[in-house]
Amino acid sequence: MRNFEYYTPTQVLFGKDTHLQAGSLLKKYGAKKVLIHYGSQSAVRSGLIDEITSNLKEEGLEYITLGGVIPNPLLSKVREGIELCQKEHVDFILAVGGGSVIDSSKAIGYGVANPNNDVWDFCLKKAVPTGCLPIGVILTIAASGSEMSSSSVITNEETKEKRGCAKTDYCRPKFAILNPRLTYTLPQYQTESGCVDILMHTMERYFVNIETMEITDSISEALMQTVIYNARILMKEPDNYSARAEIMWAGSLSHNGLTGCGTGGGDWACHQLEHELGGVYNVTHGAGLAAIWGSWARYVYEVNPERFAQFATN
Repeated sequence: MRNFEYYTPTQVLFGKDTHLQAGSLLKKYGAKKVLIHYGSQSAVRSGLIDEITSNLKEEGLEYITLGGVIPNPLLSKVREGIELCQKEHVDFILAVGGGSVIDSSKAIGYGVANPNNDVWDFCLKKAVPTGCLPIGVILTIAASGSEMSSSSVITNEETKEKRGCAKTDYCRPKFAILNPRLTYTLPQYQTESGCVDILMHTMERYFVNIETMEITDSISEALMQTVIYNARILMKEPDNYSARAEIMWAGSLSHNGLTGCGTGGGDWACHQLEHELGGVYNVTHGAGLAAIWGSWARYVYEVNPERFAQFATN
């Protein structure tokens, strides 16, 4: 077992209608002018953005909006967000969406807080950020776990590179609002891809070639059992609140560091390979991971067959 440090400072509000507490939370964390960052127009058509903006108005908060984030979030949108935040003197970013929106928000936050650096240099490890605008999250898809992590992955559409945009505690969200009902309208493909992503965040930490902790293994195995069981329910009952809730909380726990305690942090070969597929071919992250993992497992399993036997059994 390796030594480890575990740090998870994000405040979580979980349950029905919790997104209507966004304004009070923003005020708690000192926000005065907020960028509401979101993805497709479905967030507008569903009325979610209107609900959020009305809530912020009630709390006396100023805000601006920036939509248009796509899966495998683009560097060009990050640059647009940085310019907008600087122009409008934004002091807090509220990400309304899934991992792509959250990751884009984090990169924007890095760019605004480090005006003397190009944000892409943080992805290329040519520079290290010294701060980030504070981030809050209203989660609409259970998948990436970015709502509780220090990760942010951005795609440079000009060079076809998909890279992690630094990994510091500066970008950890101050709060994450998890309302399972906001995931009801997801297309089945996105729900399934999200479930794979959650499994893979756990499996990347689980499949290591060192001695691990029994308690961490047990947590990981229970999390994977829960995702597998409830993913099958959602294939038939997409509006099953209990199944949505289990998947949503599993997504956060899978990537907040808990399942990596004592494992040396994990392997992450599959994620690195998928980033190349995502950057070049723009495939959905969970689908790319599903395509890769079996080949990776066949390549490495003989090094530690006991680990794979434990996985198969439990």
